[in-house]
Amino acid sequence: MLTALARTATRRPLTVMLLWGLFLLLGFGLGTGVFARLSDNVPEVPGTESESAARYLEEMDPAGSSVTGVVAGTPVADAGLRAEVERAVADVREVAGVAAVPDPYATPGMIAEDGHALIVPVTLEGGLDDDAEERTLDAAAERIREIDAPDVHVSGGPLLGLQMGERAQQDVKNAELISLPVVLALLLVVFGGLRSALLPLVVAVSGIAGAFLALFLFSEVTDISVYAIQVTTMLGLGLAVDYALLMLVRFREERRTTEDVVEAVRRTVAAAGRTVLFSGLTVAVSLTGLLVFPSVFLRSMGLAVAAVVVIDMLAALTLLPALLVRFGGRIPPAKTPRNGEEEGRFFARVARFAARRKVAVLAVTVPVLLVLALPVPGMRIAVGDARQLPADSEARQLQDTVAAHFPPGTGVSPVVVVARPGTDDATADRIRALGPGATTRELPGGGAVIEIRPPGEADGAEATALVERVREVRGDAPVEVTGTAARLVDFREMLAERAPWAALTVLAGIVVLLFAFTGSVLLPLRTVVTTVLSLAAALGVVVWVFQDGHLAGLLGAEGLGALSLTAPPLIVAIAFGLAMDYELFILARMREARLRSGDDQEAVVTGLSRSGRVVTCAALLLAVVFAAFMTGGFSPILQIGLGLTLAVLIDATVVRMLLVPATMALLGRHAWWAPRPLRRAHERFGVREEQPGLPREKVPSGV
Repeated sequence: MLTALARTATRRPLTVMLLWGLFLLLGFGLGTGVFARLSDNVPEVPGTESESAARYLEEMDPAGSSVTGVVAGTPVADAGLRAEVERAVADVREVAGVAAVPDPYATPGMIAEDGHALIVPVTLEGGLDDDAEERTLDAAAERIREIDAPDVHVSGGPLLGLQMGERAQQDVKNAELISLPVVLALLLVVFGGLRSALLPLVVAVSGIAGAFLALFLFSEVTDISVYAIQVTTMLGLGLAVDYALLMLVRFREERRTTEDVVEAVRRTVAAAGRTVLFSGLTVAVSLTGLLVFPSVFLRSMGLAVAAVVVIDMLAALTLLPALLVRFGGRIPPAKTPRNGEEEGRFFARVARFAARRKVAVLAVTVPVLLVLALPVPGMRIAVGDARQLPADSEARQLQDTVAAHFPPGTGVSPVVVVARPGTDDATADRIRALGPGATTRELPGGGAVIEIRPPGEADGAEATALVERVREVRGDAPVEVTGTAARLVDFREMLAERAPWAALTVLAGIVVLLFAFTGSVLLPLRTVVTTVLSLAAALGVVVWVFQDGHLAGLLGAEGLGALSLTAPPLIVAIAFGLAMDYELFILARMREARLRSGDDQEAVVTGLSRSGRVVTCAALLLAVVFAAFMTGGFSPILQIGLGLTLAVLIDATVVRMLLVPATMALLGRHAWWAPRPLRRAHERFGVREEQPGLPREKVPSGV
């Protein structure tokens, strides 16, 4: 297969480049339309009680969305301000699609006790289509913002989703403006030439276009989260650079032995292309674990990110070879080591040290990683609120203003209890008794809705405990609970129930792919264990920073008492795939060295000496990309960015440079062992590419 791809790219490079050019136009033209389709309904899980109750409520009592305006910073009793507010309320009531706007001066609870703030809630009509709702929101929000006061903010409801989408678009643009020049500068240092440095960026831009286009296509059939833009773009950009870097380094090595550019490209695709292919597949397989969860958010993220990984892989295997055929003749070959000088001396020394001191290395590194992972068992997740947004965002400013002037709990989403027909009065009374100030409204057909406002936050411990208490009290009555807290409870239960199956799915896929790549059954198991260690360490630091609040201020964030429910599953899925990326880079070189020399111990040193520089540079470039996306200040992206940055750096240094050679030395020749039936299966079905000078039969694939 790789030979066929190389042949196509080298014979028709202009055609390949033209097709990718059309793809770029499609991605940056049509694909960017996804920014208008982003959703913030992350915790919804089809089939759960909270989702069932929400749908029943929507059918029986179709109510429109609502947004909130806050006017603050001056005495609201001022006659001039009151006149302005009343005119604004009257004008908003006349906006097509607005159902109700209560007079804040005549409605209890709308004016702060300190007299320096008031709330203007706006309820929209039910049944509005997306375009009509957006027009109504824009008109109502704009009119409220015209009120002449020091602080006027409008957000909440569907307007929050629109504001987050706009913020996501701006953050992506800023991250690209920051990361691309830095990546280019680092590539110039690595390759020492502009032409070599620009080619990975061409592939990276293709990855970004692919991210936009994949998300747009998925938005036609499912909701796309506001988090998807940053996550897919950062991963698409980072992996594209990784794959292109690996291919270019190998191309320059092949140029040492041949002046024929086309032949060098074909050898590159046959050798490094195999690693890129398996790397892309392992990352994609790692993300398929998200498909096990019934959550629309997790499934759509898994599909979208996996699609972007495949696009990056295809760009590295087709577009980059075509570009090398056209422009590779001016790229100088890699420098030949001087007489007696060992290639990759630093990494060779590190590998020999870890191999000689294998027990000591394991005794030091494993406990350190376990200590970093200690906060993981105490990890908590939450839906989150506007505090996750940067301080300059309108939604955050609105929440901060409400918190500063109104009692705790103001504006907090209630726990919504849907009592369907047949619910007895005694059960309803017991439920109402769970919260002071519980309100009840009747539904058509004999049902009722009981709303209980929890103390604290909408998704805090008190709110989730209240959900659990309602579900205990209802007994066998036809009562269901929905709302923010109930969705969080159901989301946690879904994660706990499906996580083992997701892990089993991913591990099975990874083991199969690594066996196909190496012909060993022990190497996949060793890889999984060391990867889990680095992943747990990175996740532990994220919990320590963003949940517990240690050093969070250095990142422009604060300790929120819980992680965003989006962060842990995405960090685990993506970081696991990226770890496989670097593992394959190293194992590919070890396998080649072993097939050439037949010396298992020296193959470890040679493999690391030849791949260490690539892995280190790739990890550094990927960390730069992730760090650039952390400049936006959106807490879930900060959490994901920090988790992935740490996972990449820990994996590329501590794990791949120390744990890998130490464990390989510990296993010795048994590292490549496989039972005879599996060995025969690998010899028959394993993916093998002919490589000049690499004797396939010199060393068997198993011991």
